[in-house]
Amino acid sequence: MKFGDTFMQYLQGDQTGNLVKCAHVEYKILKKVLKNCRSQGSSSASCKNEQQKDEGNNELSSGLSQFCHCESCPLCDQIFFSELMREASHIAGCFSSRVRHLLHLHVARGIQRYKLRLRQCFKNDQQTMAEEGRMLIEYVIMNAIAIRKILKKYDKVHCSVNGNNFKSKMQAEHIELLQSPWLIELGAFYLNFDGIDGGEFSEFCSQFSCDLNGTEPVMTLTLPNSMKLEYSLTCAICLETVFNPYALSCGHLFCKLCACSAAFVLMFEGLKTASSNAKCPICREAGVYTNAVHMLELDLLQKRRCNEYWKERMAAEHAEDVKQTREYWDSRTKYAIGY
Repeated sequence: MKFGDTFMQYLQGDQTGNLVKCAHVEYKILKKVLKNCRSQGSSSASCKNEQQKDEGNNELSSGLSQFCHCESCPLCDQIFFSELMREASHIAGCFSSRVRHLLHLHVARGIQRYKLRLRQCFKNDQQTMAEEGRMLIEYVIMNAIAIRKILKKYDKVHCSVNGNNFKSKMQAEHIELLQSPWLIELGAFYLNFDGIDGGEFSEFCSQFSCDLNGTEPVMTLTLPNSMKLEYSLTCAICLETVFNPYALSCGHLFCKLCACSAAFVLMFEGLKTASSNAKCPICREAGVYTNAVHMLELDLLQKRRCNEYWKERMAAEHAEDVKQTREYWDSRTKYAIGY
């Protein structure tokens, strides 16, 4: 079955019931735009053939090549890329907000955690959360594949690299779906989920795997076409497995201690107090600290799988936090009393 049919079947299926208000790639419409562009291109080429048939086949081939290798296509570019950017932005926003809400319920604390535990006596919330997580994984994977397929088709129709360049633009705008830190959090959520052993959701749990004990800790996501995506869990500053991890707005992961150090803020102040001029140590993008995402599920996964290592890192981080706090208030006290 062609992907277009599979995607339309997905959109029409029952699995999108809870995501009916979320945006999806208008795959059929975008494909029609490319089809119209191709047909108009063909008619343009045949007109050339009528006008130049006495000039030989070499000139006709040259004319076709000039038409196909254009850097931009006025027939579809204005509709195609603006519409695709809008859709990708809406999908990324919907996915992140839904995953944020789902994981907030799973790692709830205080009185909210008590309420959720009380609800579980009367309702199976674990199964509901697992089902929503399954739909979100399917939602982001299907739309990401649809975007990649339609961009590949664009380059094939126009014999260009504009579709491939558009992927880089999506990464710069932080709307590349399969590079979202929320997908890593969702994977950690499933790996932490121990209430569905051997159940109907085990298929989706097996899509994710995580190796925290290797020389290079990674989380792996297996896509429907057996392609695998690997997400590095190594902090680029301390070169250790990320601990108490935060994902910056640019998508790069760091330990909280390392991120605070790079942003020139103290740990007790937090990343939200970072200057808008502070840059990511990897991509050098500015203003990426204030909206950093605390990867609670990933931290919980590390705590469960590598408990001794997690305790050592926690003790070291706490000691550094206490040291920074003491030095800060000592300096403030000396300034206040004048020595």
